[in-house]
Amino acid sequence: MPYIPNTDTDREEMLKTIGASSFEELVSNIPAKLRLKGPLDLPPALSEWEITKELKRLSSKNISSNSHLCFLGGGAYDHFIPSAIDSIVSRPEFYTAYTPYQAELSQGTLQAMYEFQSCVCELSGMEVSNASMYDGASALAEAVIMASNLNKGFKVLITQTVHPHYKEVIKTYLTGTHLQLIEISEKDGITDLICLTNNLSNEVSSVVIQHPNFLGNLEEVNEIEKKIRQFPDVKYIVSFNPISTGLIDPPGNYGADIATCEGQPLGIPLSLGGPYLGIFTTRQSYIRKMPGRMSGKTIDAKGQDGFTLTLQTREQHIKREKATSNICTNQGLMSLTALLYLSLMGKAGIKEVAELSYNNAHYLAKQLCTVSGVKLKFNQEFFNEFVIESSVKTEYLIHFLEQRGILAGIDLTKFGYNGLLIAVTEKRSKEEMDRFVEGVRMIIK
Repeated sequence: MPYIPNTDTDREEMLKTIGASSFEELVSNIPAKLRLKGPLDLPPALSEWEITKELKRLSSKNISSNSHLCFLGGGAYDHFIPSAIDSIVSRPEFYTAYTPYQAELSQGTLQAMYEFQSCVCELSGMEVSNASMYDGASALAEAVIMASNLNKGFKVLITQTVHPHYKEVIKTYLTGTHLQLIEISEKDGITDLICLTNNLSNEVSSVVIQHPNFLGNLEEVNEIEKKIRQFPDVKYIVSFNPISTGLIDPPGNYGADIATCEGQPLGIPLSLGGPYLGIFTTRQSYIRKMPGRMSGKTIDAKGQDGFTLTLQTREQHIKREKATSNICTNQGLMSLTALLYLSLMGKAGIKEVAELSYNNAHYLAKQLCTVSGVKLKFNQEFFNEFVIESSVKTEYLIHFLEQRGILAGIDLTKFGYNGLLIAVTEKRSKEEMDRFVEGVRMIIK
């Protein structure tokens, strides 16, 4: 919003209205020793145009996916966003609306929630969805808590290949609870099934995996499901990539009890700190233990369709110790964004985005392996992310490519691995990927 300063006349009118003769009288209660003795050492005032120009100059120092080719991933991806989305979500009915405390008065908002839930269920292959959560990490942590409310187990088995930041959030959630978090090791970039088998027991509440996992690899989801089902009470929790379901089986097809994901790939811009979108789905039989809001459809007294917030078992509505969750809100604007993306793209569009991302990633991986000193770290199937190792330090490789307008990926040394995690979406052209390969070839020479 443009800043419009007060004139002397404006200040006089305001002082007159509140019954003060001067600004000095207004602040007379502040001790003199605490008050400013002279003007601050500030540069001269600027006009609105000059301020705008200066802010643009400062922001131009930042690197973004607009200024550089983006191969960053690890949970947030540079996908194309249809322009119609911003036009719709910017409408004041959506953009400025707050939590509907008398929810049924906001039928449009509730219908948007309901349609979002329906789309998410179709996308994930699951039976029920809530109206969204904060982000992918909090959704996964809530899934762990929900699973513990469905059985008497106290051990949570989480695979090493789950996103490290997600694991940190889960650890925070479990602080002060009776639940123990046990990490299942990885073998060649996927879950070690022997380690999983050795840790499964009737004491386990849930098994948590990510598919595709943090390293980009596809987990052996059906084999994992078979091992879990040997213990009927253990819940199978999956964190998935929503775009990947256009090409690979969704969680509902391989027996997940609870499936969550980060909804950012569904039309939400890249942004440090968000807002992003937590997607949470589960089985119909577990619906009363599901956290968060849920919009339901019914028939009103006039025989017309009506929408309502149903099964309100959050701590805002019932006794805190009996609540399914202490989450008191949802990402309504972001869930609307995801709904619009899914509606505009349709099944064919999601499939095309998934196929292009897959094909581009495999093309780039193949071309990079033609460079002497570069190899794939893992011998596994992957969707749109993969890890390379090279004869050059990863940090040098990243810096070198950054100077040439390329955001090469994530340095995995920060997470206990050697290598560079590279993500490729439908936005990358053959010329751009070839430019990446040539940059790698240059530094290794």
